[in-house]
Amino acid sequence: MILNNLKKLNFIRVKFILRGALVGVISGLVVSFFRLAIETILTTVQHLFLAWKSGVMPGMILLLFFLLVLGVNAHFLKSEPNISGSGIPQVEGQLASVLSLNWWSVLWRKWIGGVLSIGSGLYLGREGPSIQLGASVGQGVAEYLHLSSTKKRCLIAGGAAAGLASAFNAPIAASLFVVEEVYHNFSPFIWTTSLAAAVTANFVSLNFFGLKPVLYMPQEHSFPISDYWQLIVLGVLLGCFGLLYEYLTLNCGRLYQKIKFLSPRFYGVIPLILLFFIGYFWPQTLGGGNHLITGLAQANYSLMILVGLFALRLCFSVLSYGSSLPGGIFLPILTLGSLLGAIYWAVAFQLGILSSGLLVNCIIYAMAGYFACIGKAPFTAILLVTEMVGTLEHLMPLALVSLTAYAVFDMLHGRPIYEAMLENLVKHRGQQALLTGEQQKDQLEWPIFVGSKLQDKMISQINWPKECLVLAVRRGEKEMLAHGKTVLKAGDTLLILVANEQVQAVRTALQKMSA
Repeated sequence: MILNNLKKLNFIRVKFILRGALVGVISGLVVSFFRLAIETILTTVQHLFLAWKSGVMPGMILLLFFLLVLGVNAHFLKSEPNISGSGIPQVEGQLASVLSLNWWSVLWRKWIGGVLSIGSGLYLGREGPSIQLGASVGQGVAEYLHLSSTKKRCLIAGGAAAGLASAFNAPIAASLFVVEEVYHNFSPFIWTTSLAAAVTANFVSLNFFGLKPVLYMPQEHSFPISDYWQLIVLGVLLGCFGLLYEYLTLNCGRLYQKIKFLSPRFYGVIPLILLFFIGYFWPQTLGGGNHLITGLAQANYSLMILVGLFALRLCFSVLSYGSSLPGGIFLPILTLGSLLGAIYWAVAFQLGILSSGLLVNCIIYAMAGYFACIGKAPFTAILLVTEMVGTLEHLMPLALVSLTAYAVFDMLHGRPIYEAMLENLVKHRGQQALLTGEQQKDQLEWPIFVGSKLQDKMISQINWPKECLVLAVRRGEKEMLAHGKTVLKAGDTLLILVANEQVQAVRTALQKMSA
């Protein structure tokens, strides 16, 4: 009797949760040691720069270390170019089935290369690489368990969420980031797996780094309701500067390409040379910027210094990322946002329209708004900053600034930066060069949003691309086989069979059909 009742239980979601938890534990360990290694090396580099002013030997050690960073990463990039940059576009490409990677080749090279390049003090973040490390773990677990392509994507997405959760100690925002920005679909299996992986990875990370939020900044005052109009002004400012950052980041590669005598895998020599000068004069600014963010409120910088810091970090973070060294833009974006918030506060304070106690508020709101527009992920930005600073008191101002920045950025034709990076990656290397291994059929998931031209139409009424076959329709908790008379509703997810080499063409066709 008991066995019969057990057989009637639905274990489908439980299996996804358990697999996600397994990926989360492994990813949490991988990324936690990644963070520890980066922090240890970065602290050592800063001490060497400080000691260099008293003797020549620390400078020689730094030179040898930077040569090691350049040589190791150049060797890695030659054999595995997919470890370059943040790794988020590559993960997005995997989930969109336009990119296939060797998980082990990426995992160990990204770990070592990322530790060296980020630990050297370049203005790069650990979060993007952490996402790719987690995604590689998820892919490895899926291949070990011999899972289908659909279930493999679930674990890749779960690993990506686990990586971000471990890097920022923000499991809810990490899960939402994968759904909103990377996968672009609220698939129940994706978010279930991602949440389980993020929570377990965060638990592992907390045992390494403690319960204190990554960017803990206690606020002294609530933002006055009568001054909420200033949040709209701040959002407009962030949207405009967000477009500037996107333009510089997406086009920095063209600047490097003009250096004809230098191989692309050695582009890192340029930011490393500049790092000698920056580290010698301003060693406290090195790294992704988390210490700079948390110290802004106490540093008492003048407006001129804040503007100088913003210009320095904007230019050098773009140059650091454009060199293709392993490292992300996640934390550098938040750092730039915090500086813009501090600049706005400094101007408003001098004009007498903001009080001295609202500096922290402006820093926090601007971080969320800047990431919301550049990533075009406002929900993630709001939750991410909320979890990172450790308070819920900012939700309403965060939402207002983020929504305003997002709207301005969108009006200026800004694109989601990681999606744009993936497009550049595909164009630069060529579609066929990205795909490895045997070409085979894959299953593509396509959401039907409210207002889509596919909404309220029967499948037989739609002129589908010849390269695909609609297999099923997922509606809520149910999945039903597709037939000609099936009427598509807003909120449905189509399961479409398509050849790997045709995935991008089918996605483009579906985007035009749905618009």
